[in-house]
Amino acid sequence: MLEIIVQGRGGQGAQTAGNLLARAFFAEGRYVQTFATYGGARRGTPVFSFLRVDDAPIRLRCNIEQPQAILCFDDSLLDARLLALATPETTLVVNSAQPVAAFAAHGDLTILPVDGIAIAQRNGMGRIVNSALLGAVAAVLDAPAPATLDRVLRAQTPVKQEENVRACREGFAAMRTLLNTRESAA
Repeated sequence: MLEIIVQGRGGQGAQTAGNLLARAFFAEGRYVQTFATYGGARRGTPVFSFLRVDDAPIRLRCNIEQPQAILCFDDSLLDARLLALATPETTLVVNSAQPVAAFAAHGDLTILPVDGIAIAQRNGMGRIVNSALLGAVAAVLDAPAPATLDRVLRAQTPVKQEENVRACREGFAAMRTLLNTRESAA
């Protein structure tokens, strides 16, 4: 079973990203369970979206405590509470313009930055980073397929469908480049 945590601040779109990711996995024939917590339920407070994905029905009904992936919408949210959920097998994808080396202080955790804001702006999305980050996490997980994400974004976004698709594709490509660079260096 694949377990994913998406964290952002209220108003950044973390809940929407979690729902879009769940729809994409479901569109590929996977079983999906998704739920959220909203903290103070106001703009700017930390919010979490949780996803479980499996090839069989999901009967588990508890919090996710050791996810395989964490998608973080803001590098200021990489605090002790969030990092405590990560294991050495967890990959953290974080919206940040900082290089990988900036996260070296976190020891054996794999933290992969993607500049979602720059990608969003290049694609006419302003500061809306959902699609760019979805592409990046899909590249890390090697799922869902980019074509599936394209279809889900076109069907679920009320405006700027093509801009969302381009941002998602660019986030995917940026993360693949980063992963390939890391593999070459290893």
